[in-house]
Amino acid sequence: MTSLIAPTPGLGFDLATKKYSHLIDGRLVDGATDVAVLDPGTAEQVATTPAASTEQLDEAVAAARRALPGWAALSVVERGAILHRVADVLVEHHETLARLTTLEQGKPIAQARDDVSWSIDFTRHFADYRLETEVLHDDENGYVELRKRPVGVVGAITPWNFPLFQALYKLAPALIVGNTMVLKPSPTTPLATLHFAELVRDVIPAGVFNVVGDAGDLGAQLTSHPGINKVSFTGSTVTGRRVMEACGPTLKRLTLELGGNDAAIVLDDADIEKTAEGLCTWAYANGGQVCVSIKRIYAPSSIYEQLVEALARRTSALTVGHGLDEQTRLGPVQNATQFEKARASLALAHEHGTVVVGGQTLDRPGYYVEPTLVRDVDEDSPLIREETFAPIRSVLRYDDVDDAIARANDTPYGLGASVWGTDIERAITVAGRLEAGTSWVNHHFQLTPDVPFGGIKQSGLGAEFGRIGIEGFVDVHVVNLKRS
Repeated sequence: MTSLIAPTPGLGFDLATKKYSHLIDGRLVDGATDVAVLDPGTAEQVATTPAASTEQLDEAVAAARRALPGWAALSVVERGAILHRVADVLVEHHETLARLTTLEQGKPIAQARDDVSWSIDFTRHFADYRLETEVLHDDENGYVELRKRPVGVVGAITPWNFPLFQALYKLAPALIVGNTMVLKPSPTTPLATLHFAELVRDVIPAGVFNVVGDAGDLGAQLTSHPGINKVSFTGSTVTGRRVMEACGPTLKRLTLELGGNDAAIVLDDADIEKTAEGLCTWAYANGGQVCVSIKRIYAPSSIYEQLVEALARRTSALTVGHGLDEQTRLGPVQNATQFEKARASLALAHEHGTVVVGGQTLDRPGYYVEPTLVRDVDEDSPLIREETFAPIRSVLRYDDVDDAIARANDTPYGLGASVWGTDIERAITVAGRLEAGTSWVNHHFQLTPDVPFGGIKQSGLGAEFGRIGIEGFVDVHVVNLKRS
């Protein structure tokens, strides 16, 4: 086994010899089998992590069920205090968790540090959240209260693009309202999540939070498990359909945050340089491996050439390299399967459009793809019709804004979208016509814990964050009194 980071400052241990375990009922438990974790920046193994058996999954679910009554019986203030201590742990181990994220996921270390910072902010926000009982009627005829009960044991499944952050933004809102959890990270990015679980095992009461690793075959067992009351899943639309089907027989509560094919419509009054900067930032962040990143850019003919040139300059300037290099702006794609999909997308870019920048994979160890900008693309190409999860982005021309809106909406996806222009009222009007869970104006991909985030059409079901997201973790209970 190759250890890239044994001497790396900020980690504090040799990852190659570090023993990782499941967290089940407050205990660190060996896996039934082992899984190799690769650094996508070198394609070499850097760690070994556990994979759970069916019996170990059963143990984790049983532990969560045993812990549920006691955790739900705590006051919200007591639960919030524990979550604040969880945030304190994240603060204390910020750099270690960021480096683990980079080593398993590939993203630049600056972006990994942001992931940990967001995890802290979201955890503290939900630690202070209070979902109050509502009085619906109180008159001479009767009194009606709307109460919120924890849904029970939550099965959480996180993907590989934001492994730690997505674990925390599921954990904190679920726990604050009294649920317990069994969480399964992606088999290619379990390091930061398992390390975090080990760090908080003495902070969160035993059984309240359980983490089980897998080799890619445990998700179906978790989503169909009779002891799970709700599934919170983030991942591809294809897998989301299977998750929804698995939840059907027991009518589990379900939140799905799925794929996206986000369009950005640039209006003819846009500031070209500022717009190009924003588009480039949110098209290529995390190597283009973000469900809600900009994937299709629609630009009016009047400024098309200038915008393509401005985007090309910025795309060409993105420094590609290993994520631990502080100068890196674009890391590798996360895994070999994704790398092969990127190769196929690059072939489509050359066949169905004109490659302005990039267009190749890099001949070096690891899964590196040049940041690629494509113009004049055939809009029927899979490069446009399907979600491209790689640093490959397309700029499409339009002459009429109504046509651009129709083309942007012509997709089974509906996660995010954005509009760019200087006439704010006009831009907001266009944004309101886009079929997406969120339409941003003059920015993209801003997530905050107080604002709901979710998709429409085949980009998801339900929402994360905000009051709507919190209410996805509770059942409604009405107490109705008739007064004589």
